[in-house]
Amino acid sequence: MKDLKTTNTLLLFIVIPLAFYLLKLLSFIFIPLIFSMFIALLFLPLMRWLTRKKVPKPIGVFLVIVIIVGFLKLGGEMVQLTTNEIMATQESFMDKAETKIVELIVLVESFFGMERVQGENVLKHYFKDNSLMKNFGSTFQFLRSTVTMTLMTVFFVVLLLSESFNFEKLLKSTIFKHRHTSIKTFMKIEKDILKFVIVKFVISLFTGIGFGLACLFFDVSFPLFWGLFAFLINFVQMVGSVIAVVLLSLFAFVELDPTGTLLFFIIVIIGVQVLMGGVLEPIFMGKTFSLNVITVLVMLMLWGYIWGIPGLIMSIPITVFIKILLEQFPKTKMISDLMSGSDTGISFRKRA
Repeated sequence: MKDLKTTNTLLLFIVIPLAFYLLKLLSFIFIPLIFSMFIALLFLPLMRWLTRKKVPKPIGVFLVIVIIVGFLKLGGEMVQLTTNEIMATQESFMDKAETKIVELIVLVESFFGMERVQGENVLKHYFKDNSLMKNFGSTFQFLRSTVTMTLMTVFFVVLLLSESFNFEKLLKSTIFKHRHTSIKTFMKIEKDILKFVIVKFVISLFTGIGFGLACLFFDVSFPLFWGLFAFLINFVQMVGSVIAVVLLSLFAFVELDPTGTLLFFIIVIIGVQVLMGGVLEPIFMGKTFSLNVITVLVMLMLWGYIWGIPGLIMSIPITVFIKILLEQFPKTKMISDLMSGSDTGISFRKRA
């Protein structure tokens, strides 16, 4: 019996790394598949409501497709608006940026005692003209893979919904033995994922609006772009908010004088981020996502390494999904408790 337990443990140490390797190797399939499963979970309440109203399933699936295409079209129009905004003021901004960068480089040179040939262009000395062309191929590849994964995600969503995607039966046949347990677990997963997406969407939306209004008030260029960027990057838990504040602060350095105005602008965008992500988000999330900081950081690094940006976005829902499954069994409930941590939970824990 002891030898069998040791063998199972060794097999576990072999299977887990192999599973993660396969997830990374076949990411072009698993990323849209997991995305589509979460999207299907979101639309299941709508599909059930349409079924109760005697609406045929093909019509219900068609309505879901219309909603998804509508969101994609809205996102495309927002990107087009931000692109037009950037192109309209590109020359004036580039002049400002060049002046500020040259001033900063000259300051750094004088501080470190660096010498440069008199009369040589500062930017040409430090930046090569062909650097952008080298990155063009990778940028095109990223856009192509994004479009491909988006289409695959929509395709998987249609398949899952049209074929009566029943996650509860999947749980019963693979993990749980009793139907009551599988139904209870499935309903909790559906409720928590739906709540996470709604709250995260609303908080990210108001964060983007706050960033955009701050740019308008302080006369920082491209307020629509920065609002959209803050909205999207905020879906990356913990890391996204830091990236948004840092990048916008660096951009504002070009636009604003390095005086009290720049400092006050940075304080304002930090205040928006803290209010939305540090105060309102935990209030609305409640106890749904009680995860400690270490768990969140480890999962962010793990799924970010495996799947890149999509992994960073899906890391929290996947982690909560795993946590819900672990807490259903006495032998693994301790791991679930360690993932939550009653005294070290992050801002998703309900405050007193």
